[in-house]
Amino acid sequence: MLQTISRWMGRQAGCGNEMKEERKQEMKTKVENAVMDTVKRTVMILVAAVLMAVNLKTFVRTGGLIPGGFTGLTRLLQEICVLLWGFEPPFSVINFTLNAIPVVISFKFIGKKFTLYSCLLIVVSGLLTDIIPGFTVTTDMLLVSVFGGLFHALAMTICLMAGGTSGGTDFIAIFLSEKFDIDSWNYIFAGNVVILGIAGALFGWEKALYSIIFQYTATQVLHTLHRRYQKQTLLIVTKKPQEVYEVIRQTTNHDATLIRGEGCYMKQECDIIYSVVGRDEVRKVLNHVRAVDPTVFVNMIRTESLSGRFYQRPND
Repeated sequence: MLQTISRWMGRQAGCGNEMKEERKQEMKTKVENAVMDTVKRTVMILVAAVLMAVNLKTFVRTGGLIPGGFTGLTRLLQEICVLLWGFEPPFSVINFTLNAIPVVISFKFIGKKFTLYSCLLIVVSGLLTDIIPGFTVTTDMLLVSVFGGLFHALAMTICLMAGGTSGGTDFIAIFLSEKFDIDSWNYIFAGNVVILGIAGALFGWEKALYSIIFQYTATQVLHTLHRRYQKQTLLIVTKKPQEVYEVIRQTTNHDATLIRGEGCYMKQECDIIYSVVGRDEVRKVLNHVRAVDPTVFVNMIRTESLSGRFYQRPND
């Protein structure tokens, strides 16, 4: 009896040690993944900051362009100081001052990591803009406007993929959209129009019009490259509806609707899974869906607008 109890206690102790080792391994894996994620996002933010600063000191300065948001407002204030008093204050000083209150709002209401990564971009890009010497790539204003907008969009895309933003009006727009369900982008656009109007009145309408080309190019390229806020409707014809639904649920945290149907040619019953996901999630969903049902048929439709509850990944 004593030997039996002793062996049982030994097995229990062994199981306990194995569970402890598994927990330690899981914790180690989580820490390693968190560190790798932080390093990856930090590198992406730094790359975006360098691209943004170089763009400001080449294309934007060469053309005398006024970008959108607080970056454009900072450039406008610099140009006004040169016009009135003959000196140009540092870009970083003005930009940091303008972003002070939006940073506090973002840190408190949007997300701490999101705000910290955004602050890293604001600080590094601001300092580099003051440090990097300006140089001219081309004097053709159309090329300056188009390629300046392209590089600006590329920098913004990398920043957004890293979970940050360029600050300023982005903080305000996200705060109003997420907390009060206000579509604030029209107000941001109106603010940019006012900035361009002042720039045109003071420095000539030609530069203001080229600035519109710059902003339009940046907006279109950014819309193409960054798809987080774009939606895609999926109509999935499958013989394994439950498995497909579980894949969508686990991959995107989105729900789905099951529609019972019948194939017109084969006259066989079939199931259709209807779901709306983010466009940046489509490829991942399709790969997982085909893994559980290789015979699946998927129709993807771009969703222009959406009303109702839709899960949006929160900013961390």
